[in-house]
Amino acid sequence: MELAIETHGLTRDFGQFRAVNGVDLAVPAGSFYGFLGPNGAGKSTTIKCLTGLLKPTAGSMRILGLDPLAEPVAVKRRIGVVPEDLALFDRLTARETLTFVADVHGIDTQTATHRSADLLRLMALEDAANTLVTDYSHGMRKKLSLAAALLPAPRLLFLDEPFEGIDAVASRQIKELLVSFVARGGTIFLTSHILEIVERLSTHIGVIAQGRLVAQAPIAELREARGRGQTLEELFIGLVGADARPQAELDWF
Repeated sequence: MELAIETHGLTRDFGQFRAVNGVDLAVPAGSFYGFLGPNGAGKSTTIKCLTGLLKPTAGSMRILGLDPLAEPVAVKRRIGVVPEDLALFDRLTARETLTFVADVHGIDTQTATHRSADLLRLMALEDAANTLVTDYSHGMRKKLSLAAALLPAPRLLFLDEPFEGIDAVASRQIKELLVSFVARGGTIFLTSHILEIVERLSTHIGVIAQGRLVAQAPIAELREARGRGQTLEELFIGLVGADARPQAELDWF
């Protein structure tokens, strides 16, 4: 099985705190991989290590067959990233943003113009193409960030909470585009707190809790292992041990 992402013992420390603890990922090429975990479990830190924003404390990584520490530029040319904070330039328009991304990747003007027009149309941003990003709504920013990630035609997409804070129309547009990306042979590594979306889209899931990978498999196999008919929410709660956490009881409201 060809792997788009492979890690062994991936570890990241912040001082005395271990945010990611010996994670062994195996993400098949052409899969839609949902990476789940409670707040503070290590999801975003893992993505930052995989995309070169953070250097791991220990462990090894292979991204599309390449070592991102030894060949960082080659890896970045093959991936697209939508970070949780979106990382857009407020004083650029959407069209200028996509032109800048094309220039960074060395895409010729004709190809960049064609791809930008297609993406602005798909994201329903045509009418706001010459509007400054600072005037965009949160949902419009999400769509522009995804357009920027797709412009270089990557083979692998990293998406950190792409559906958080956006309306149903924008969410549907993004979901349809992502399904099409995987259908064409791309691979998606997605983190999201919206379990319904993960269950609907993902072919594989990994679950991280307190920095450790506690489960990883095709979603159908995980469900079968946890019991027939179990929802992803029930599976997730069982894996991260949420039932053992203290329950708050407030009697003052």
